[in-house]
Amino acid sequence: MRIEYFPQTDSLYIDLAERAGVDTMEIGDGIVIDVDADGHPVGIDIDQASQHLDLRALDLRRIPFGAEQVAG
Repeated sequence: MRIEYFPQTDSLYIDLAERAGVDTMEIGDGIVIDVDADGHPVGIDIDQASQHLDLRALDLRRIPFGAEQVAG
């Protein structure tokens, strides 16, 4: 997973998978989900991110980073 912020457009992209997106679904004002050919999400695009999120705080405490954390 990769998170990128583009200050010139105030957009945030969360890359969820390394599969290609083939379609998009707008789920809210300026929030778009990219989906693969099977309809599974591969990315989230948030326009005007600073209006939707507090970009100063990113909490990663509950994201497993290694196989040992996922398994146990």
